[in-house]
Amino acid sequence: MANTTGKVFKGTSTWYEDADKYWKTVPSSVDGMLGGLQVVHEPDVRDSSLFLTKLQSKHTLRKNYACDCGAGIGRVSKHFLLRQFNKVDLVEQNGEFLQAAAVYLQSEQSEGRVGDMFDVGLQTFTPMQARYDVIWCQWVLSHLTDDDLVAFFKRCTTGLAPGGFICVKENVAGSSYVVDSEDSSVTRSATVFESLFQKSGLSVIEKQTQTDFPDGLFEVKMWALQPK
Repeated sequence: MANTTGKVFKGTSTWYEDADKYWKTVPSSVDGMLGGLQVVHEPDVRDSSLFLTKLQSKHTLRKNYACDCGAGIGRVSKHFLLRQFNKVDLVEQNGEFLQAAAVYLQSEQSEGRVGDMFDVGLQTFTPMQARYDVIWCQWVLSHLTDDDLVAFFKRCTTGLAPGGFICVKENVAGSSYVVDSEDSSVTRSATVFESLFQKSGLSVIEKQTQTDFPDGLFEVKMWALQPK
């Protein structure tokens, strides 16, 4: 994997096309979604659940409707969000992943708990106004350029129900940016993320660091955000 670090991140002219090509080579499976690291699945789900529990214990959090951004085949929806919320929409630009999600979430769909499946990238996704109690973004924002990430967050604020949260769970770099040309992604430092939250008009309400992941991986952080 060819990685470079730098003080300024700039996406290439084919940034999104290159990412799309990469993900079309990835199997539509849990193993594919996790890059072969299924060992992280259980601690990931556990800590996400604990984070949401902490958020609910300290703040008003309704659990009616959530949005899973960068949903893949629906791993996060099935094992986390649908255990917390009455209904979940999925956003995923890879059509094959969404087809797999329809099978993976078949029982939840039959119960009417899976809502819309949006076949679109986050760089163009616009949520319906005031729909979601939580917009959950996990291991996907690395594929957005800084400008598109800020624009995405601003659109998401209009999609929040009163009192709703945007939740971010992402790898974080030690400093600045780490750009991966193989899958067309950028890993940002926590400082960079929080500066982009501020630029987007968002306040950090809660944050937490993922635990019990194998050594050698990027640190993973979670943030709960609300419009200022």
